[in-house]
Amino acid sequence: MSELFDRIRNARGSLETLIGKLPGYKGYKEKEMRREADRLLREALVRDLTLQLDRLTALQARALEALGVTWMSDFAAVKTALQTLIDRVRYAPQGYAGFFDAVRVKEEALDALEAFDRQLLDVLPVLSQALDALEQALSDAPSNAPKLKTALEALSKTVANASALFAQRSKVITGI
Repeated sequence: MSELFDRIRNARGSLETLIGKLPGYKGYKEKEMRREADRLLREALVRDLTLQLDRLTALQARALEALGVTWMSDFAAVKTALQTLIDRVRYAPQGYAGFFDAVRVKEEALDALEAFDRQLLDVLPVLSQALDALEQALSDAPSNAPKLKTALEALSKTVANASALFAQRSKVITGI
């Protein structure tokens, strides 16, 4: 179990702790707390990814001012990919399954979902470094267009890798 899940569990009041000892309710409540931990983690990821998107938007404006429209399609493609990733993280399923659904979501799967989402935390510093490199390349851009192209391609690859990683998330629940 994760540190976030443990914090949520420890924050319960005495009445909630007492009710949690009822047969059948305890398992239900544990699942809900796991879903809540994953939701909080994804909200933090969305916030941090949005900050990186804001940086990219500022760099795009700087490139437009300094270089004109030449690089705008490249910037737009990366921005769209990053915004798509943010939306997928924001609206990702939380591991709910209906009573008659073919796929049952067990506690282990919910823990695996959270662990999977935690892997995206490792993407944030890589994304930030790619944006740093793009910023540096933009400073050198008028005289060094290949460096700007390389930096944009590296950023695009970083976002694509993060998206591919997140695309595998559904396998945690379905096993497919």
